[in-house]
Amino acid sequence: MKIKWNNLDTMEAFKKLQKLKNAVSLKDVLSGDDGAERVKKYSIPIANGLFYNYAAKSVNDQILSVMQELADEAQLIEKFQALYEGEIINTGENRKVLHHLTRGQLGKPVLNEGNNLFEFYNLQQKAIAEFAIKIHEGKIVNALGEKFTTVVQIGIGGSDLGPRAIYLALENWARTNDCLQMNAKFISNVDPDDVAGVMNNVDVAHTIFILVSKSGTTQETLANELFIKEYILAANCNPANHMIAVTSETSPLANNPNYLASFYIDDYIGGRYSSSSAVGGAVLSLAFGADVFTRFIAGCHASDKTAKEKNIFNNPAMMDALIGLFERNVLNFSTTAVLPYSQALSRFPAHLQQLDMESNGKHINRLGEPVNYATGPVLFGEPGTNGQHSFYQLLHQGTDIVPLQFVGFKKNQCNKDIIIDNSTNQKKLCANLIAQIVAFACGKVDENSNKCFEGNRPCSLIIGNELTPESLGSLLAHFENKVMFQGFLWNLNSFDQEGVQLGKVLTKKVLAGNTDGALKEFAKLFEI
Repeated sequence: MKIKWNNLDTMEAFKKLQKLKNAVSLKDVLSGDDGAERVKKYSIPIANGLFYNYAAKSVNDQILSVMQELADEAQLIEKFQALYEGEIINTGENRKVLHHLTRGQLGKPVLNEGNNLFEFYNLQQKAIAEFAIKIHEGKIVNALGEKFTTVVQIGIGGSDLGPRAIYLALENWARTNDCLQMNAKFISNVDPDDVAGVMNNVDVAHTIFILVSKSGTTQETLANELFIKEYILAANCNPANHMIAVTSETSPLANNPNYLASFYIDDYIGGRYSSSSAVGGAVLSLAFGADVFTRFIAGCHASDKTAKEKNIFNNPAMMDALIGLFERNVLNFSTTAVLPYSQALSRFPAHLQQLDMESNGKHINRLGEPVNYATGPVLFGEPGTNGQHSFYQLLHQGTDIVPLQFVGFKKNQCNKDIIIDNSTNQKKLCANLIAQIVAFACGKVDENSNKCFEGNRPCSLIIGNELTPESLGSLLAHFENKVMFQGFLWNLNSFDQEGVQLGKVLTKKVLAGNTDGALKEFAKLFEI
């Protein structure tokens, strides 16, 4: 079947969907026994014990039926297959899109100039695993013959947000399960205080640094590298014995004697999709051991396999994407919030901001033509219950309706808790989560208008048993695939990021003193 890349507003199923704008009242469908049945019915397994529940979303069987028609008309599964089998999907840069291949093959082999790319990514993972084992066993040591105890990743954007979020998500789990091999720190911002804040709190002589830059030319990362080398030299250490590189085979960092080792990615792995590649693999394997990273990418692959299902009731990422599109383009909601009721996921919303907003924050389609409909939403989030005491006021009673995506787990990671008032802290956490869903959806009537809650504020829930390497991998891949499907529906190229480039060009002009007009005057304010 030939794939057609058409704009959303040309599709017949979307036109049908637009006519169903006022079809559902959450207050009505979640009340009584019908509401209980709906919670049971509107749930799809993701993988590794995770379920996507959309009972508190503004959909019904009729809307879902039209969504299936839209998924079929938009050829979402066929487009996903084209992506994972190596067709040129990134039209802006004329590239394949192969992050799925870093965690398992979903279709026929993908070849590039005769090379099997699945084998290439596997080879890099094995090389990282072998290197990590040598570090942990003391076969690679510092100048004093002592083991490295800390790893610091230097990178920005996708080289920082995903790996940092994943490390923080598994740090307590690893301590509990006695597999925390090394403490990890991250430096991303070109702000000198970011470097100083980390370097003043590590034992430099026992720290190994990972420089991550696919091109080998990322301004912020290279500037921070030189800054960090001053700290290493001040500790009477040789930077070449304390630094490794994650880069492409054609970058200036590749096979460079200034690094202890180099590991490789290629142009087919986008930064915000790179956590399952060497970008995440090096730091996570050093921190937790290569086996834990292997378990994490296996979790990603399990979720990827469910994304191949044509039936939306068996494909949670596609269902999530379609409901999100309904909220964005039919209900006209411009913002969404991701609310993990897990402190371990404290930086996960920040990673999803880049994943979603950098991928689908576009106003032109894959052919460079303007689109006549809204695309990616603004995304933000914070862990519960902290957020309840912060911005939930607006979510409950503000003038804008913000769709919500909750994430929660039955168990904590530390295997410790306390019982107060007949319940554990974990049960209190989970009770807060489910109370918020019903409060947002159903609201409350009160004679005092200040205490009235209109309700009908849609929520989804991803629920799991415990946050482990496998379930975390499945959670990450769920959102990656959701963003991909939405990009297909909006007919966008979700895999380039030209919006990042203009600021970089102007920054170079400022630093070179090549400015005029407003740019020159702003530069004067900072004495540049």
